[in-house]
Amino acid sequence: MGDPIKKITLKDGTTRYRFVVDIGHDANGKRKQLTVTKDTKTEAKNERARILHQRANGTLVPPSKMTVDELLNDWLKSATRDVEEGTAANYEDAVRPVRVHLGHKPLQEITEDDVESLIDWMLTSGRVRGGKAGTGLGLRSVQLTLGRLRSALHLAVRRQLVTRNVAEHVTIPRQARQEAKAKRAKRVPWTEQEVKVFLAECQGHRLHAAMLLLLLGLRPAEVCGMRWSEDVDLTAGTIQVETTRTMVRGKVVEKDPKSERGKRTLPLPAVVLGALRAAKAAQAKEKLAAGQGYTDSGRVVVDELGEAAKTDWLRRRVYKLMEAAGVRKVRPYDARHACLTWMATSGVPDVIVSAWAGHSDLSFTKRVYVHPDAEDLRAGADHMQKVLG
Repeated sequence: MGDPIKKITLKDGTTRYRFVVDIGHDANGKRKQLTVTKDTKTEAKNERARILHQRANGTLVPPSKMTVDELLNDWLKSATRDVEEGTAANYEDAVRPVRVHLGHKPLQEITEDDVESLIDWMLTSGRVRGGKAGTGLGLRSVQLTLGRLRSALHLAVRRQLVTRNVAEHVTIPRQARQEAKAKRAKRVPWTEQEVKVFLAECQGHRLHAAMLLLLLGLRPAEVCGMRWSEDVDLTAGTIQVETTRTMVRGKVVEKDPKSERGKRTLPLPAVVLGALRAAKAAQAKEKLAAGQGYTDSGRVVVDELGEAAKTDWLRRRVYKLMEAAGVRKVRPYDARHACLTWMATSGVPDVIVSAWAGHSDLSFTKRVYVHPDAEDLRAGADHMQKVLG
């Protein structure tokens, strides 16, 4: 067998050493070969030995022209094979900043510095929508993007497209985490007094029942998905949470709750039951007044012509009612936090609070949704006074 390393002379008279080595087969079974050229025969020998060793133990990563954008296409195809449309849309949204900042780069050339640059750019000027363009994205968005990029690079490692995951040990700067923590601390759910002021403004409003359902801890998408015939039992005084109605890629998507625990039957306080009865009667009057122009969608929350409500439609009207009531503006979703906090601080057992929320993880409910305030802590002081006094 002849020497696999050949001496070659270039047009300019320069001497080089070249070898060709088999590195496997493509998807069609065709043999793939790698051609390597080095300045010296020793370099060529060492490189050939390295390649053969890696080929033998399955760690060889052949050169590839694949870009980061192309990797993300492959990863999305794999990651969204068996997920809901909304989840797939979230994945695509999460990797969009990567496409903008790194998508054009060859996959095998990106470094940890590139990933850190991506994080810094997102935190300072990566926003495209959902706010003022060119400003920084929130910590949660950056965390999701970094997590999806790590997952895509894990796929690249498994498929032997890169030798290591350069995003594996990249972290978000401490200052950004501290700033996000401070913002979360400022997001305080309504107090009981604020709720009373708000509900006084809502009394008699056609969306009074919807406001009460939000304050019962239902998600806006759950409120918009509620149906009279399937989900509301005015005789038994209960509601079933069975369907959510939300927006995905600009269109309405109706689906089951996030988990099996999300499907739940809740008993209604008398005030909510009364408001639902009033809402149903009001819808009947609106249907009669509108005649053929009315759409009988069968939903609990509808517009004046019976069309089922979207979450953004409901959110805008909630904010108008807040403004009219003169109360502090909070997100409609924060009503869920307020409800679960009241329950937890009023002595309702943790397992009941979690079941009411539709969660399977008790610790998650308490960690994320329960926010005791100074008055709640006063109960602890009063108890300790009895113990220590």
